[in-house]
Amino acid sequence: MDMILIPVVNMTPILPEIFLSVLAMALLLINVFVPGKQKSYLAYISFIGIVAAAVLVGAGWGSHVESFGGSVVLDNFATFFKMTFLVGAGLTVLIADKYMEREECNHGELYSLILFAVVGMMLMASGTDLMTIFLGLEVMSVTLYVLAGFNRANKKSNEAGLKYFLLGAFSTGFMLYGMALIYGATGTTRLYKIAEVVGQMTLPSTNIMLVAGMLLMMTGFAFKIAAAPFHMWTPDVYEGAPTPMTAFMSAGPKAAGFAALLRLFLVALPALQVEWSQVLWVLAVLTMTVGNITALRQDNIKRVLAYSSIAHAGYALVGFAAGNGTGTAGILFYMLSYSFMNIGAFAIIILVAKKGESNGNVSDFAGLGFKRPVLALAMTIFLFSLAGVPPAAGFIGKFYLFSGAIQKGYIWLAVIGVLNSAASVYYYLRIMVFMYFKESTEDFEWVHVTPPVALALIIAVAGTLIPGIVPSVILEYAQMAVKLL
Repeated sequence: MDMILIPVVNMTPILPEIFLSVLAMALLLINVFVPGKQKSYLAYISFIGIVAAAVLVGAGWGSHVESFGGSVVLDNFATFFKMTFLVGAGLTVLIADKYMEREECNHGELYSLILFAVVGMMLMASGTDLMTIFLGLEVMSVTLYVLAGFNRANKKSNEAGLKYFLLGAFSTGFMLYGMALIYGATGTTRLYKIAEVVGQMTLPSTNIMLVAGMLLMMTGFAFKIAAAPFHMWTPDVYEGAPTPMTAFMSAGPKAAGFAALLRLFLVALPALQVEWSQVLWVLAVLTMTVGNITALRQDNIKRVLAYSSIAHAGYALVGFAAGNGTGTAGILFYMLSYSFMNIGAFAIIILVAKKGESNGNVSDFAGLGFKRPVLALAMTIFLFSLAGVPPAAGFIGKFYLFSGAIQKGYIWLAVIGVLNSAASVYYYLRIMVFMYFKESTEDFEWVHVTPPVALALIIAVAGTLIPGIVPSVILEYAQMAVKLL
């Protein structure tokens, strides 16, 4: 009788994913067997688990381990992005508990869904096979559809979940068809083998199946990162979803989308860089301009930050279009910095909002600088960073993104980026004007900063200021992460 040999699989590259998956399932069981309306203990367990996962992820720095037949890799690139996802998830867990309790939708499965979403993001960052990337994308997407519509008693939340699901499924079709065409043109789904096959083609840009697959995949990912003209879901979903979930969706999935895009295009399709750089050039300009111009006319603060998020995807696309070391490292730096400043801004919005978010307009921040000066100062720091004002991290991030474009010769792309960044100052300053120069009829007596939210704000402020003042703290790691990509 022939022996059946079971191959030895190295689980090291996916240890954090395994840990978070087990923790998420354990939280579901704990929620069932430990009933009660107060779910704070689940948030605390989740946060501790995220910190433990961060330790596991950090231990992998400097490694290069492939597993599962080369479909998953543990390298500095994946490690950097995994840490970014954990930062976003950790801050979200800290700011979510009291908000969900206030809105009477603090169901225990919330934290499990957040952890499963992070697992999907991690698979996208580690994947070196089209199927692995797609698996991670779907794990992330399905959980986000549920999180967007998590407040079942709120019609806007239901609408957000439905819109996100329908448009997300539509974009997934584009992406999967693109992957199928890439497989048809190369005969493999492994990224390194795709690069090898494409590199042997005499004129790969004339291979219609290959180029069509590339464009279809780019379309699918453009939806995930909210790039124009595939951004139409963003303002409605951001406004309708529970605010902590909006904060999470604005940071984590965007970073995951860029992680998968960078590995896919820089590893598998470098032979087509001239072609995809031209498309990204146009996409970056369109995304920045549409996001900033539309944000100028918004009154709802969540919609302001939604269009701001679109514009920031455009800034990151500037570095992507450059496709060089400076621009790519700038994207990694920017995604981490953006997680701190954007989730921090949403944390302030959560504190200022009343039950049902009946006061969600920019004008409702009037007088916050006098009634709650510390919160207003924190919000000012986040807004200055989003606008790209030194010494905040947002300025350094944009500097490296635009520097990468200039080094590549895309002078006009960098100029358009700077002009867009200048235009964005208006709608950020408008919020500050209401906080410091408008009188309020409210005392903000309902604003109560709990210890978890205070911790989240301290971490967010530190993560916004320290990389701006001492950028080498993060930038050196970002440069090492992209060096061997």
